[in-house]
Amino acid sequence: MTEPNAGPTAGPIAGGTGALADPAYREAVVDLLGALAYGEISAFERLAEDAKLAPTTRDKTELVAMASAEFGHFASLRERLNDLGADPFVAMAPFQQAIDSFHAHTAPSTWLEGLVKAYVGDGLAADFYREVAAFLDADTRSLVLETLADTGHSEFAVDRVRAAIEADPKVGGRLALWGRRLMGEALSQAQRVVAERDTLSALLAGGVDRPGMDLAAIGRMFTRITENHTQRMSTLGLQS
Repeated sequence: MTEPNAGPTAGPIAGGTGALADPAYREAVVDLLGALAYGEISAFERLAEDAKLAPTTRDKTELVAMASAEFGHFASLRERLNDLGADPFVAMAPFQQAIDSFHAHTAPSTWLEGLVKAYVGDGLAADFYREVAAFLDADTRSLVLETLADTGHSEFAVDRVRAAIEADPKVGGRLALWGRRLMGEALSQAQRVVAERDTLSALLAGGVDRPGMDLAAIGRMFTRITENHTQRMSTLGLQS
């Protein structure tokens, strides 16, 4: 997970070599990239919609730029799925319901809630996928980490949220409750996705020639995700 990001390997790889020559592993990679791809296109759609709540043209422009970056990530994932010989839209389909449900249950009602969701909610999802990336081949891991790279919204979101709390401290209490709700919904979504897809469960469990996680390690993974969430909330000036 700490290896430098060398970027995705270019060119068709439908035949597969190394780890990707294993059909079970290859299926797990297609599932993972499908989940990420649908997450990215959903993020693009959500950010473009949230831009309508922006109080200024400058803020609207920032969100539109973030949405554009998310679509760029989607395009890279779609290209890799095509290289693997998979239909990107078929690969995304199994995850549509879970991801749409998450966004339906966490639709922001204010501009600030949208910023907290972009920073905290997306951060939670990114932490989960980074944990999974540790069990991937080097090329796929590079692509996943590149997809999860900060699109530039962190500093923008933190600045706006902290300024709003400074102007009206009562805003902090409401946003703290919102952040806790995002935490619960995001963890439920991650657990649901893994539970419903045997390939992803097998990826985490590992195999004879691949490392994996036992129950204790999975527990530690979710502890790390929770700790990172607490740190993000603190950075925003909120109590977790």
